[in-house]
Amino acid sequence: QLGQDGHRRMSSVIGVGIDLVDVDRFAATIARRPKLITRLFTDHEIADAAGRPERLAARFAAKEAALKVMGSGIGAAPFASIEVRRAESGAPSLVLHGRAAELAERCRIGNWQLSLTHTHRTAGAVALGLS
Repeated sequence: QLGQDGHRRMSSVIGVGIDLVDVDRFAATIARRPKLITRLFTDHEIADAAGRPERLAARFAAKEAALKVMGSGIGAAPFASIEVRRAESGAPSLVLHGRAAELAERCRIGNWQLSLTHTHRTAGAVALGLS
């Protein structure tokens, strides 16, 4: 990356977070409490997952991994304030809003790297917070 002065700037890793989700258990929870989907995910994420529980579970894992990077746990920021986006290439990224963005700023995180994976049984995510 280039800094404002045009010189190459190195990013430092601020933190690493990882999370795994059991897809069947996650799907059962969503089935029991359907309103939970709109509390956990943005409209964009719901549409991008196309009704596939493993895709939602991977996005949920990403949100938990991001909170771990910031040294926070569940409840530190609304889950919907941590949004997983997908580039045309398919590469996932994180966009933070509101309270989650404030937490990232406090941790001096300016960039994120995100990796998602899933099978029909398990979904996981690894998040890196970079300066």
